Amino acid sequence: MVRIGISVEGATEERFVKVVLVPHLLTRGIYATPVSLNGNISVDRVKHELKHLVHSFDYTSTFYDFYGFKHKEAAETKLTLEQKIHSAVDEYQKHKLIPYVQMYEFEGLLFSSPEAIASQLQDEKLHEWASTILLEFDNNPESVNNSKETAPSKRLEANTIYRKTTHGPNIAKEIGLDRMRAMCAGFNEWLSKIEALN
Repeated sequence: MVRIGISVEGATEERFVKVVLVPHLLTRGIYATPVSLNGNISVDRVKHELKHLVHSFDYTSTFYDFYGFKHKEAAETKLTLEQKIHSAVDEYQKHKLIPYVQMYEFEGLLFSSPEAIASQLQDEKLHEWASTILLEFDNNPESVNNSKETAPSKRLEANTIYRKTTHGPNIAKEIGLDRMRAMCAGFNEWLSKIEALN
């Protein structure tokens, strides 16, 4: 059994890992443990956390929202953040770390299925609403974004009864990993790297 610690941003991501990823990875001989930072993500805080975490598991990964990072530089990208995360650990530990930043945030994954959003939030009108948003972003859930004010979670909170920690993981569970992976290339690439560990 391969043990991997996944440093996550907060309670929503922690529950998503437990409810959706843990059962999937167990079938592949990989035991995943989410470790929450309880919000307030910054490169310095992440680096401090990973220096300790990398010694506690066979492998370590991260699952943070791009928008979750405080004090980002103006030109910061997913790639530059992941490079900074990778630089957090000593050279001999780098092979044990899989840095991952979700674009733009966890809720983007939920737009993989307008049906599941409507189902879990018990409002059939949301199917058309979410489908229209998805179409606006060329059917790429990981691109759903205009600004911090119109990020996926902000859209859901402004137009639905969405509550992050309750509804987010439940919607993701109903969608299923196959659909999310087919729709979200970045997420699929990250999960494929974890699956390859065993």
